[in-house]
Amino acid sequence: MVGSRLAVIATMLLLVCGALPVDGADRVPEVLTYELTWTGIPVGVASQEIFDDGANRRIVSTARSNDWLSVFFPVEDPIESRYNPHEGQFPGQVRHYRLQTREGRHHRDREIEFLPAQGIARFRDNLSGEQAAVAIPPGTIDVYGSFYLVRYLPLEVGVSHFVEILDSKRQRRIEVRVLRKERLKTVLGDVETIVIQPLVKSEGVFEGKGSVLIWLTDDSRRVPVRARTKVTVGSVTATLVKRLAGE
Repeated sequence: MVGSRLAVIATMLLLVCGALPVDGADRVPEVLTYELTWTGIPVGVASQEIFDDGANRRIVSTARSNDWLSVFFPVEDPIESRYNPHEGQFPGQVRHYRLQTREGRHHRDREIEFLPAQGIARFRDNLSGEQAAVAIPPGTIDVYGSFYLVRYLPLEVGVSHFVEILDSKRQRRIEVRVLRKERLKTVLGDVETIVIQPLVKSEGVFEGKGSVLIWLTDDSRRVPVRARTKVTVGSVTATLVKRLAGE
């Protein structure tokens, strides 16, 4: 139960288009590391990394259960997206997305090739062999890239933003609400934050059953210092414990 929820937190840590230059020189590279807790009990760790690798910009997200939970419910969720950093808005025009999860006895291996010039994306389930072509509107991005897209929007309390997302075979227009400002004690110090609520339920890294909240620092970095999602019993919280940025 807890394991299958660890995924939405890592997913939502990614859900946070901005009017930034696509090269994002001051945003890449970056590594964010989180402690995951369920109703206050440590259950795992998650990380989110963005970096440039030759012609590609890559975002790699992982979530792993800790030792005691792995005895009962092992979780390992590596997810990777690749982008053309020279086209589209930051983090770039999405090229490819792959999700591989192991949550207890459940395994998934799915990938999507994005073909924006043709207005389609090709979905493939590597375990079942299922394939599908999905029509996508201009500006569509994967769930994980949308996190970086939304992070740098001009966020104002009471104002919503909308993002076109392809999540598995589902193309959706997601609303992101800006709820309030709140001061928090964090690993970065005592900081002012902006609280946002992406209205999405996604697969991978701990799927949630309720609303998701994300706390971003209210400065040019927009660092997600906390994320929380309700689950069937209690809630799962991701708390930033380390940030590495720059070359």
